[in-house]
Amino acid sequence: MTTATSRLSKKSISAVLDALGHAGAAYSVEPLPGSYSNFTHRLCIEREGAEPRQIVVRLYNPENDEEGHDKPACECHALRLLRVHGIPVPPPLLLDADGSLLGLPGIVTALLPGRQIEPPIDAPRWGKMAATNARMLARIHRTPFSDADKSFLMNDDVEVAWFIKEAVIPDYMREDPDGDMIWHLINEHWQQRQLTAPRFQHTDYWSGNILWQGDEISAVVDWEEAGYGDPACDVAYARMEYFLEGLPEAADTFLRVYQAETGWALPNLAVSELAASVRPMTDPASWFTRPRMEARYRQFIADAKRALLPGG
Repeated sequence: MTTATSRLSKKSISAVLDALGHAGAAYSVEPLPGSYSNFTHRLCIEREGAEPRQIVVRLYNPENDEEGHDKPACECHALRLLRVHGIPVPPPLLLDADGSLLGLPGIVTALLPGRQIEPPIDAPRWGKMAATNARMLARIHRTPFSDADKSFLMNDDVEVAWFIKEAVIPDYMREDPDGDMIWHLINEHWQQRQLTAPRFQHTDYWSGNILWQGDEISAVVDWEEAGYGDPACDVAYARMEYFLEGLPEAADTFLRVYQAETGWALPNLAVSELAASVRPMTDPASWFTRPRMEARYRQFIADAKRALLPGG
């Protein structure tokens, strides 16, 4: 993944200040880390006689547009729905669906406290927090949603296997040592998965999108790809990160605690893990940034294949 560069102009900032009732206020602005598919900034608004107001401005990178998916509306709707059900997510303050205020489509939210746990520096702590992380995902997956909500969300049962929408294997999979094998396995098994009740999903549940205060999760952020579908898709993606960071025991803890919290069997976990493993193939240099990460990734793939095809 390539970090997005700044697109937040003074004109955009002025429009935000006006919309939130702070016209002409002094401010400071800085880009936030972990912005890949969007341009995310913290805006600190000075207020006379009061604490500064801190907000987050997210502009959506047009290079990552997904046909038929309105990211600003999706994220704003997801945040409102999740907050109703007690999930710690930032309160949405402003939706600019067409970019008329911000220059690009985007949203503005409050800034919640907390910081990321950043592997590899904090890898031992990231592993230690696997159970807490799993319980939060279980809470997210239990969030109820209606047919009307679905119009804002991605259908993850389709989108998680985006790479098989076309009849030809993508070049990035063809170039990967396991890409051809996974392409054929997903094409063979995706539509034959066991039917499961669709659950509300994050679709990008990893350490960069989780904020912590002490040993508790203070916020889950980045909901532009919020969706619904087989919960194994979120679980698979979260487990892959633990493997890449050299924490397979934490991946097992995550799965065990998640299943204890939900009581769900996750019959499609293996094929979902193979689908998750395609994401690094799109840009391996930005995923495998340290020694042994690729070797661990290959082990993750081998384990998922073995689970899908025991004895095969």
